[in-house]
Amino acid sequence: MKNKWIKVSAVITGGISVFMALGWSFFKLVVYCKKSEKKVDRKKWFTFSKMKMNHPRDQYEEKYEKGKAWCKEQPMQDCYLESTDGLILHAYYLPAHHPKRYILLSHGYKGSGFGDFANVAKFLHENGCNLLFIDQRCCGLSQGEYITFGAKEQYDIQKWAYYIEKRNHKRFPIYLYGESMGAAAVLMSLNHDLPKDVRGVISDCGFCSMKNQLRNLAADWFHIHWIELMLFRVDIFCRILGGFRMEEADTTEALKNNSRPILFFHGLNDTFVNPKNSLYNYHICMAPKEIVMIPGARHLCSSYRKEDFYRKKLMGFFEKYDSRR
Repeated sequence: MKNKWIKVSAVITGGISVFMALGWSFFKLVVYCKKSEKKVDRKKWFTFSKMKMNHPRDQYEEKYEKGKAWCKEQPMQDCYLESTDGLILHAYYLPAHHPKRYILLSHGYKGSGFGDFANVAKFLHENGCNLLFIDQRCCGLSQGEYITFGAKEQYDIQKWAYYIEKRNHKRFPIYLYGESMGAAAVLMSLNHDLPKDVRGVISDCGFCSMKNQLRNLAADWFHIHWIELMLFRVDIFCRILGGFRMEEADTTEALKNNSRPILFFHGLNDTFVNPKNSLYNYHICMAPKEIVMIPGARHLCSSYRKEDFYRKKLMGFFEKYDSRR
């Protein structure tokens, strides 16, 4: 009888191990981001055709590299703060020569401020914007091991907004401008107390929730079946190792309670973050809002596809709300 129970226990343990191993693989691929030599190999494996075609380099490499190089050439100031969970976070600050406003630039998943905002940074700077390029946790010079899809990044955005506010002696308007996951994070931050000088938000190709984004990637990119079961396993690792729940990375409550104006952008040919995400965010938003869908634009490419139109929309948004209190 004892041997029988040992065998049964072994089978159960083995079954649980296999069950959890599948969730661990997906968690490690998309959430775990510890800076190490192994990260380099994993990132190369993850950069396949669909990832490449959803990057500005695919069609706009010369303009992308030129804009990124411009950022690197500027006399940036290093800024640091401590996150609510004890990480040291980093940002680059570039003051304008004749400032009119502050822009907090929140980059996307495993990205960088210089890269994601390569085609708008110079334009913004030349039009009176003090720029704060934040390094999301686990990216650039910021500490961290896990990308939380906005669950914790929303609090980082909140802290950076107050970082600006403390130095905003002339009471310039502040805007939160996010790309992709960075857009989702700034939208989620609207559910928390923010400085009064935050006049509005720009969300470019942001998703509505971590669950929805992973659900789409699992089905469309990896052709994984039993997606809800997979997400259940991933959520377990998020809770145990990452210290967050997947449901915390969701824009719904923030947008329902928000009163600040939002300008939404999304490329209609985006196959990384489905454009339906921005349509959902737009429809549930209770504040003044506008949505701009760019035909033919892939992920992060709206500002390249319709450059003049995109920039005109940005400046119109600033001019409309700069004086709003």
